[in-house]
Amino acid sequence: MTAKTIATVGIVLVSLVSLSACGNTIRGMGKDTANTVNATQDAGRNVERAAN
Repeated sequence: MTAKTIATVGIVLVSLVSLSACGNTIRGMGKDTANTVNATQDAGRNVERAAN
């Protein structure tokens, strides 16, 4: 293997690891957003029940 081939393979591997890390972050942010929406809805229900 030449140095150019090894460098190319290394760059591809680093790119794949970086992209998979981004995917995990995006999924985590989606879960956090869903939890925030659920908490807001629960708070609204509590206010509604208190008003009745």
